[in-house]
Amino acid sequence: MEEKNKIRVLYTIPNFNTAGSGKVVYDLVKGLDKDKFEVEIACRHDRGAFFKEVQSLNVPIHLIETTCAYRPYASLLVRLRPIIKFFKENNYDIIHSWHYSSDWTEVLAARLASVKWLYTKKAMSWGNRHWKIRSFLANFIITINDEMRQYFPNKKNQALIPLGIDTTYYDPRYLTKPTSRYENFHIITVANLVPVKGIEVLIQAIKESEDPKIRLTVLGDDTNEYGVHLKTLCDELNLTHQVAFLGKRPDVRPYIADSDLYVIPTLDKGRKEGMPMALVEAMSMGIPVLGSAISGINFVLKDFKNLLFEAGNVSALSQAIKRMQSRSFEERQKLGSELRAYVLNNYGYDTFIEAHESLYTDLVKKN
Repeated sequence: MEEKNKIRVLYTIPNFNTAGSGKVVYDLVKGLDKDKFEVEIACRHDRGAFFKEVQSLNVPIHLIETTCAYRPYASLLVRLRPIIKFFKENNYDIIHSWHYSSDWTEVLAARLASVKWLYTKKAMSWGNRHWKIRSFLANFIITINDEMRQYFPNKKNQALIPLGIDTTYYDPRYLTKPTSRYENFHIITVANLVPVKGIEVLIQAIKESEDPKIRLTVLGDDTNEYGVHLKTLCDELNLTHQVAFLGKRPDVRPYIADSDLYVIPTLDKGRKEGMPMALVEAMSMGIPVLGSAISGINFVLKDFKNLLFEAGNVSALSQAIKRMQSRSFEERQKLGSELRAYVLNNYGYDTFIEAHESLYTDLVKKN
């Protein structure tokens, strides 16, 4: 292969409506060595509050659709021509997809354009033939927890690269917790509010505790059907004075810093969790956490099994909260420090960037 000064990488992602994967792409673009990599982004539209943050990175952003409908199969190659042309004309070396779906038209276009294509498996969805086609065509697959390998046991070109976090941004020194507030025990959860997140389990666990000192803050878009359901549940359980729905917040750090416990109660069904970054963010900020014992969460907390509870079990979560609440302030501080140290050692930003730089370099070298 002819040597180039820089490796050209294109990140494809549906949108930046939510910070989730968009934040990871942002971190990758920001962190890659500019002397070695030339980065561009392709997404469907420029909507979403986070899009402006991505624009501030000053890299080319193409508002283009890089996938298309499979059917009718007879005309698929014709419909792929504009995408193939786009990939070829921009002379990309690598296309790294952050699309959440099982679509394989993008990888087919990349293959026909002779561009290396890889994707990061973000959620625990699997089973249909389209995922298998996508994975077969991929030059490489990145997994983010140790259970995902079972999906493609015969794929040699794969690696576990856990998502990384900017631990200087999510730092417990960001805000000092006021010492005069300890008459209440403040729980927080941050989520894209959809039914699989199991927030009702957390609300019911607080009800079962029968402790008026417990306060819950829920961060996430609560204007959808599920959000309305959760508010109705709080009303029915007479918990409206204990549970606050604050909607989406661009910066969750002040709310995490002002809490005593972070809880992620995702249910063991549906897409579940790939690697829940809100959980890692709370750990990075030195906050004690509890999580349901499902894929993704048990990966992040694999060395803290005592912080896991059975998914969907209201009583188990209620008891876990009581145990955490019974710890002294000093004991909870010590646990928070241990969780932050664990994030620093396992999910640091520099390690995450270096792993991708090494992978991209190796892929380009291969014929």
